[in-house]
Amino acid sequence: MSFLSFLLGQKKTSASVAKERLQIILAHERTGGSAATPDYLPQLQQELVAVISKYVKVDPNDIKVNLERQDSLEVLEVKIEIQQDQ
Repeated sequence: MSFLSFLLGQKKTSASVAKERLQIILAHERTGGSAATPDYLPQLQQELVAVISKYVKVDPNDIKVNLERQDSLEVLEVKIEIQQDQ
């Protein structure tokens, strides 16, 4: 985002907002954020449900967010089950 668009208040897309949030979360975790279970995962899951529900009918229990650590690698896994309308 450029300085001019920041001053003019250009509206961001939900995809760019989500990308920024994930980058912040990953940066926080890389700097030694929290212990084994990050405290932001439940809130992240709630926000994902809210955003996805705008476009598709989804049950909140069908979205799973998991963070796995292997040596110096961290993997944020998001599983979403979308029911097909019949």
